[in-house]
Amino acid sequence: MPDVDLEELSGVGPATAEKLRDAGYDSFQSIAVASPGELSNTGDVGESSASDIIQSARKHADIGGFESGTSVLERREQIGKLTWGVPEVDDLLGGGVETQSITEVYGEFGAGKSQVTHQLSVTVQLPEEHGGLEGSAIFVDSEDTFRPERIDDMVRGLDDDVLADTMELHGIEEGDPTDDADLDELVRRVLDKIHVAKAFNSNHQILLSEKAKEVAQENEDTDWPVRLLCVDSLTAHFRAEYVGRGELADRQQKLNKHLHDLLRIGDLHNTAVVITNQVQSNPDSFFGDPTKPIGGNILGHTSTFRIYLRKSKGDKRIVRLVDAPNLADGEAIMRVQDGGLKPE
Repeated sequence: MPDVDLEELSGVGPATAEKLRDAGYDSFQSIAVASPGELSNTGDVGESSASDIIQSARKHADIGGFESGTSVLERREQIGKLTWGVPEVDDLLGGGVETQSITEVYGEFGAGKSQVTHQLSVTVQLPEEHGGLEGSAIFVDSEDTFRPERIDDMVRGLDDDVLADTMELHGIEEGDPTDDADLDELVRRVLDKIHVAKAFNSNHQILLSEKAKEVAQENEDTDWPVRLLCVDSLTAHFRAEYVGRGELADRQQKLNKHLHDLLRIGDLHNTAVVITNQVQSNPDSFFGDPTKPIGGNILGHTSTFRIYLRKSKGDKRIVRLVDAPNLADGEAIMRVQDGGLKPE
């Protein structure tokens, strides 16, 4: 992303511009979508000045007005679809996981949530003709789930034709999918393009979402822009640190801000945001599955797509699309195997 002259904004001098850049506001768009309170706190400017700066940024960024439905359609044509690696699930999702959206994957322990985030971290680096987005990934790990060895398994589990084209995309000339040395090199290059950070508590997790924005900005004009942001899991730290009804309002408020920070990254950088979520049992449910996701209405309203994973026999998993703005509910079956997620 090219540098912009923030001093063009009303009320921004050299000192204020430097403060804003230090706080991560290095584009007109990032300032235009901020709230006055947020800009005031992080940019160290008065709230009245922050409002003026935001209004000026909105004029420069040309956002915030009404547009025609045709313009919205043209903008949505820029949205990418990331393959899950399982055709039946891709069909269920209307072609794959969307960029500029939050996709929530929830389920009980062992249902395969982390397997999904690992698989997507691999498939995002595939050529577009194989359902990839030819981009890099950010992985925020709050439950110590990221395993490079699993990425290794999933890369080697790709079909030979996909491997050959992926080797070429990653700069391995005349790569041979059957050659161990070429496969080792491809695994190394795939791992190099996954930016991993471990979140130690909820505040650190929120900070990492701000750092993720910086990583996305730094890679925006490179050969491997960030096209996937995974948070595994979103709610673990919030659930552990905010216990009881007295803490519920504070938890939901912080969770809401965190979600909108993630969504902003998706919107500004055409990135797919995938979050995993824990579940709890609903004791009031007398019929059907009593499992429900953590996070309440805040998470339900903010997630664009909600997917429920549940165990079946052996390595089978049921993938159920619970909520989507333009897709019908439905189910698909996948298998979790050594080589990754596979069709039934």
